Amino acid sequence: MINQKYIALIDCDSFFVSCERRLNPELNNLPVSVVSGERGCVISRSKEAKLLGVPMGIPLFQAVEKYPECIYITANHHAYTIISKQVMSILKEFSPNVEVYSIDEAFVDFTGLTKLYKMNYFRLAEKLQTQIMKEAGIPVSIGVSRTKTLAKLASDKSKRTRLHICLAGKSSIKELLSHTEIQEVWGIGRKLGVKLRGLGIRTALDYIEKDDEWIKKRFGKNGLTIKAELMGVIISPISNEIELPKSISDTKSFLEFSSDLNFLKNELSIHIHDVCSRLRKINCKTGTIGVILKTKDFQTLYNKTKLKFLTDFEFDISREAFSLLDKMYQQNVLYRSIGIVLEDFNSCEEEQLLLFNDNEKKEQSENLGKSLDRLEKKFGRNIVRTGFINKDVPFKQGFLTKPKDV
Repeated sequence: MINQKYIALIDCDSFFVSCERRLNPELNNLPVSVVSGERGCVISRSKEAKLLGVPMGIPLFQAVEKYPECIYITANHHAYTIISKQVMSILKEFSPNVEVYSIDEAFVDFTGLTKLYKMNYFRLAEKLQTQIMKEAGIPVSIGVSRTKTLAKLASDKSKRTRLHICLAGKSSIKELLSHTEIQEVWGIGRKLGVKLRGLGIRTALDYIEKDDEWIKKRFGKNGLTIKAELMGVIISPISNEIELPKSISDTKSFLEFSSDLNFLKNELSIHIHDVCSRLRKINCKTGTIGVILKTKDFQTLYNKTKLKFLTDFEFDISREAFSLLDKMYQQNVLYRSIGIVLEDFNSCEEEQLLLFNDNEKKEQSENLGKSLDRLEKKFGRNIVRTGFINKDVPFKQGFLTKPKDV
């Protein structure tokens, strides 16, 4: 029966910090924070950094001044993505039904695995936790319960336990809900939590004790969905179907502010190559692109355009992106970062050839893009990059290589 399933939420502990420690074990047991960029803010903290008092989101310049004992590392999202895929691969080998929720979280269907592995749900969680640490070098917290919403609450509670595992079975669900502040429930959040507290609902248990009509009148169908999931009735089952993302973006702050247009275009080219590579990995193409440009004074400029045809090729996107940049650029303004955003995706398998398109050129572009990916896989990231042959020519691109690495 659907309400007898057991679902686990696997949550990587301080994921970005854990990745840095896997890459450099000398960071183990030290206060470490990962920051979004040279002028960014703290986005991940080790437990030692938390004990120092380093808050999430604090700007780097303030953190260095207030907490000089902490080690600050600029995020390496490419490395984190590779390690995340390794973790998710372990989960998919462990269970046939896995839903990747984010770069560091996934739901795993434990139903039936007790017979396969001949152990109870708690031992299953221990086995999976040990396997991830052994094979990927990443510590995880695991919450196991009857729905995804309850598994999420159990996972949050597991972080405060010695083994970082929490099993919330039928007999312990009410106890879990009674100790859960209403704003901590998945799908409610701070703003709705304030409203609910104003109505006298302080815990998740208070919420499920309200009758359906009261909830539906104030919070609609979504409110009833949350109540059902909290009571152990699955409304949102695990789905292992891969959905196309709503958008893909890549941006980074410069080491120094710049007003040089050619520098901006070269930086933008790097980001375009990264997002195109990601597009090809998920076998889809984009129909809309946007350029993000931030000034020294933190003003954000954004402009986007719809492409005449779907593409995943660097030069096609660069041509349109550089045109957008030219319209946004002001010569006397200093800029701190630039980035690219892709939207409106279609799977390559569903793409139709257009009668008046140059399909031969299109095929050449696709083959060239795949060749770039193969080179990077063999020799390393950014072994080949798109760049300017002549900075005096408004748009003339070619490839820059690193011979010493080949």
